[in-house]
Amino acid sequence: MAADTLRRTLVTAGRVALGAAAAGSAVLAYGSLIERNLFGVREETLQVLPPGRRPLKLLHLSDIHMTPGQKRKQAWLQALANLEPDLVVNTGDNLSHRQALDPLLDALGPLREFPGVFVPGSNDYYAPVLKNPFTYFAGPSRQPPDYADRELPWRRMHAVFGESGWIDLSNRHQSMVLHGLRLDFTGVDDPHLGRDRYTGFPHGSSTDGQSDHLRIAVAHAPYQRVLDYFTADRPDMILAGHTHGGQVCVPGYGALVSNCDLPTWRARGLTYWEHAGHSVPLNVSAGLGTSRMAPIRIACRPEAVLLHLTARPA
Repeated sequence: MAADTLRRTLVTAGRVALGAAAAGSAVLAYGSLIERNLFGVREETLQVLPPGRRPLKLLHLSDIHMTPGQKRKQAWLQALANLEPDLVVNTGDNLSHRQALDPLLDALGPLREFPGVFVPGSNDYYAPVLKNPFTYFAGPSRQPPDYADRELPWRRMHAVFGESGWIDLSNRHQSMVLHGLRLDFTGVDDPHLGRDRYTGFPHGSSTDGQSDHLRIAVAHAPYQRVLDYFTADRPDMILAGHTHGGQVCVPGYGALVSNCDLPTWRARGLTYWEHAGHSVPLNVSAGLGTSRMAPIRIACRPEAVLLHLTARPA
């Protein structure tokens, strides 16, 4: 009798284990083959323009992580031009392979017809390496020292972006005029690599603050130190990426990691960052790609973000 009970228990346990393994395999297959290709546009509205100004459409792109052969992603990016944005903001990690630059430039070709600004991420500079995914729970990922062996063609990418009229905001500030409104930008090189050197917002005349303008701060990785020094200068918004929205999330809970010191509940979406008595809209994009070493998304679909900027009440 005892032997029969033990046998039934072992059979039941085996079936449960096989079922769990099958379910786990199905989830991994879904995340790798389906969800990571379910590109979508998240839309948000921000009342940040001076009173009486016409609305603007800002398209926020991040973490494309292009590799050769990603035809679906290329076609989807090209079609984003149909949104007819007034401004494109690219917050880095465009590449994930040495042979991906031409496909990337082709995919972004229609969007490069619009005004734009950009900052780089670590995966624009260096190709990713295989890592144990559990190390992300110990804190932000660390770059190995073999930079020279993994360098990507970021110089050519920056040159083509610049030739298209996109402004490089790597540790720089600059202004542009869009539909009669002055846009003041500040940005930093990749904080994840420790390359950020904040230069503040553009300095004009002593009375330039009296004219209509909009202040936008841009970074790849939303480390708290970066958000703090941006916020202290009172921008109208901050845009960042890097987190992949957690990439592998728990349904109903959200991200488990942000790959920086940003709280995980802020790893995707529009929130408000508070510092030095100021509260500033912070949009963190979940991005459009993944590292080619971890091509999976679960409960975290890839996204571009269309921000509808509208006027504040008079």
